[in-house]
Amino acid sequence: MPIAFDNSYARDLTGAYVSVAPQGWPDPQLVLLNTAWAKHLGLDAADLQTAEGVAMLSGHAAPKAAQPIAQAYAGHQFGGFSPQLGDGRAYLLGEIVAPDGLRHDLHLKGSGRTPFARGGDGRAVLGPVLREYLVSEAMAALGIPTTRALAACTTGDRVLRQHGLEPGAVLARTAASHLRVGTLQFFAARGQTDMVARLADYAIARHDPDLVGQDGRYLAFLKRVGARQAQLVAQWMGVGFVHGVMNTDNCTLSGETIDYGPCAFMERFDPATVFSSIDYGGRYAYGNQPGILLWNMSRLAETLLPLIDPDQERAIALATDAVEAIQEQYRAEWLAVFARKLGFEGGCDAALVEDMQTLWQGQGVDFTSFFQALPDAVMGDEATLAALFTDPSGLPDWLARLRIGLGNPDIAAQRMRAVNPVYIPRNHLVEHALDAASEHGDMDPFLSLLQHVQQPFTKCAGSEAFAGPAPVDAPTVVTFCGT
Repeated sequence: MPIAFDNSYARDLTGAYVSVAPQGWPDPQLVLLNTAWAKHLGLDAADLQTAEGVAMLSGHAAPKAAQPIAQAYAGHQFGGFSPQLGDGRAYLLGEIVAPDGLRHDLHLKGSGRTPFARGGDGRAVLGPVLREYLVSEAMAALGIPTTRALAACTTGDRVLRQHGLEPGAVLARTAASHLRVGTLQFFAARGQTDMVARLADYAIARHDPDLVGQDGRYLAFLKRVGARQAQLVAQWMGVGFVHGVMNTDNCTLSGETIDYGPCAFMERFDPATVFSSIDYGGRYAYGNQPGILLWNMSRLAETLLPLIDPDQERAIALATDAVEAIQEQYRAEWLAVFARKLGFEGGCDAALVEDMQTLWQGQGVDFTSFFQALPDAVMGDEATLAALFTDPSGLPDWLARLRIGLGNPDIAAQRMRAVNPVYIPRNHLVEHALDAASEHGDMDPFLSLLQHVQQPFTKCAGSEAFAGPAPVDAPTVVTFCGT
């Protein structure tokens, strides 16, 4: 199964990884193949389904052209710095240059222990693998930058997790790169400025090639990464997505969403919403994500200070200005996201958005359902929207202000329907689908849910169960990292 892997990371960045070898599995089997994404990458779906293809996708065996490596990185995890993390249960198999000329990492998650494993077993289980497959596909369909799932495989062994023995699994995912803020932190923490420069130049060549060789490129690169992250987090906020683990090792330089462990979509609006089993203080709650964005960009700036200017005071001043500008960019991106959701062709008054969220407070309003009911309300039928509130008394005045700004209500309603999803990965549906697959080998609920979230803006007759929130008495969803 010939794939023309390129291995630029391994070739250009000796010292930033360790070489690894596939450990082999008892009985690797393909569970899901993302045929549309395989085609985009220029891969033959039929080849990927052969024994050789499944061996590659599962981490059972590597093709000759691949050069498997575990990348080194550090990271602030829940605010505490870990100087050595790295790919402890994953490796970069190789890089694929797609027909459009763009480079993609092919990365295997759950592929076994590496020297960075830190006592972990290096495994993944089917539930978290399917969660990442599902949610990353939902994010892609929503137009939000993300890593992509290429395949999910089972390994034929059983892995001990919090609920007992579960089916072992591997996720084959692609990314524009797996470079993280933590990648630079690994070497900055060791005083290896030359390696920070090599990594930064590699990242620039890969993600911002117009900056290659330019004076001032490291400050410009900080600004570019900040702009990508500002746009990304604003888009998360616009769909109620809670990443759950915004550590610096999960903050990509490419601006893609990565690592769907303790993640979920907020349903009833509450800025304090968390889903992670270990986020006791709510550090990564929905409402805290913009602040963490800036915190992460400040940590990135710290790694680049010696490269920005040899005068430390001047470097700090320049980096501080850049981070403050990122805050302003985020605010503009956030307002643009919600202006589109409210049906505006251009921008809108920030007070209108802020007052809307004030209306939601303590009302149990379902985030996604609100925007689904809003077009009818704008056109005069407010009943469905009002029914989402415990006390809708403040709604008419706010709707009146919205209508004044929108102009033609029919056109505004069309714009709303074009950008507000009907289907998201509803938490109760996700949990049901994962349980059915993991415990009973029944993939039908998962495949049905996947089909809906891959077409989030298209309302399907008879699919009301996929659009509505969980029952009021449904248990609170708690998610885990999968290790």
